[in-house]
Amino acid sequence: MLRLCNEAHVPVTAAAGRSGVCGASVPVFGGVLLDLTGLAGIRDVDTTSMLVDVAPGTFGDVFEDQLRTEHGVTCGHWPQSIALSTVGGWLACRGAGQLSTRYGKIEDLVAGLDVALADGTVVHTGGAPRAAVGPDLTQLFVGSEGTLGVIVGARLRVHPSPPAEGRAAYAFGSFPAGLDAMRRVVQRGATPAVLRLYDAVEADRSYHTGDRHVLLVLDEGDAHLVDATMRVVAEECRDAEAIDVALVQRWLEHRNDVSALEALVRRGFVVDTMEVAAPWRSLPAIYERTVAAMRAVEHTIVASAHQSHSYPGGACLYFTFAGRPPEEEREAYYRAVWDAGQRAVLGLGGALSHHHGVGLNRARFVADALGPAFGVLAAVKRALDPRGILNPGKLGLPSPFGEPAWP
Repeated sequence: MLRLCNEAHVPVTAAAGRSGVCGASVPVFGGVLLDLTGLAGIRDVDTTSMLVDVAPGTFGDVFEDQLRTEHGVTCGHWPQSIALSTVGGWLACRGAGQLSTRYGKIEDLVAGLDVALADGTVVHTGGAPRAAVGPDLTQLFVGSEGTLGVIVGARLRVHPSPPAEGRAAYAFGSFPAGLDAMRRVVQRGATPAVLRLYDAVEADRSYHTGDRHVLLVLDEGDAHLVDATMRVVAEECRDAEAIDVALVQRWLEHRNDVSALEALVRRGFVVDTMEVAAPWRSLPAIYERTVAAMRAVEHTIVASAHQSHSYPGGACLYFTFAGRPPEEEREAYYRAVWDAGQRAVLGLGGALSHHHGVGLNRARFVADALGPAFGVLAAVKRALDPRGILNPGKLGLPSPFGEPAWP
């Protein structure tokens, strides 16, 4: 199919679960929508090397259930969209699961790929662990959102199904204080599967905790490691208030429920989320200024954030905003909030995205976010897809079919 479309100069947009929120799977110039959900299933599980070979159209909940029930292992990748998204989509958009502090993001889990290029050639990347055979070509395609090739197979790292679990919850007087405790935890080498800090607005909305900033902690794995991790967490949160650990269970029960946002949209509100990544040193300022920038846009009712993924060098901030502009101003308002939020983040050295990707919605920011490196990305695109048929209009890349009508 790719070879024929390349010869005929027909655009091709790869898609599967289509759960992405930035428009990466929208075929803005028509052509062929290449539905990959037929390429599904686990092809092989190597429990000695702890690797699984899986087809890209495999939905996440089916994938994880089969790994656990039939093989006693887990991939550990649990995005909120796990029942709506596929392995190939995780890789194409450089996704993250809710347990990424323990297991890593998808780029940490992938060991190799099979990728079909624009002319139909299929290449295989990866192989032996830590191989030194030139640049890591696997990572070239992870996060490329179908613009450089179509992922048709993947080898992912897996882990033994976790036999033990630990939980805790703490309240902080300020959001920066909670961020600093999280930093100390991960920089000591502890990696609890869940380490989520909600600002007072979000915490009170979900857990009725008043003006406190709430940290939820959950770990899973070997009992000795879980015990050590939870001791480190307790030590670094010793100045915080230990609160009802039942909040963790409440989060588990509702973590994939987004019906409240949909209900607001039906009532005329404009609601969305924007996640970014940044070094620890920049996070407090990014939180304060981005929330302020979103709130300053006319018609905004609320803007808030939580910190959802932690690493030794930095973390992800996940912002939510809601406004109620006049109906005829909804699109302009939506764009204005995104502009205000993303410019605040980029101005303070944050990354454009942590796991939602770029797609259409963030395309206008990519050149600024990458600086001179954007030219490198464009050159790679020209080399691998000289006719520009692969997912044109995405990642802010030039398109032979013109500019997308939106955004």
